Amino acid sequence: MNHTLLVTIHLLAAIAFGGTVFFEVMVLSHAQSSLPMRMRPQLEQAIGNRAVRIFPFVLLVLYGAGFAMAWQFRGALAHPFSTSFGAILTLKIVLALSVLAHFFTAMFWRRRGKLSGTRSHALHLSIFCHIIVIVILAKALYIA
Repeated sequence: MNHTLLVTIHLLAAIAFGGTVFFEVMVLSHAQSSLPMRMRPQLEQAIGNRAVRIFPFVLLVLYGAGFAMAWQFRGALAHPFSTSFGAILTLKIVLALSVLAHFFTAMFWRRRGKLSGTRSHALHLSIFCHIIVIVILAKALYIA
């Protein structure tokens, strides 16, 4: 597949995922404080139900395109610390895999009934921080 098309698909999926995480961390978590306590679990449940339907597809596209792009740079990844490009790309991939692990952890806890508001917020905050660093690293790839 054409590299430009892969980058475009990857960026669109990253915007969908990262934008949602940004909204949940920066807007929704603060807006919930203005809701009555009895309504907060309903809101969290409704958002969680919708996310469970959408995010597997978004993540499949995001990570599928990311894998296809990484495959194109497999030479640089074979010796990741021999160039700054390889090192930055490797770190970006490690952080992306950590985000995926966060997602699977959230799904596991959700199925077990252990995804409390506190755990969910902590996961979202961690993913948000990961995404910020991933975006900075993605930009740094063009400088390296």
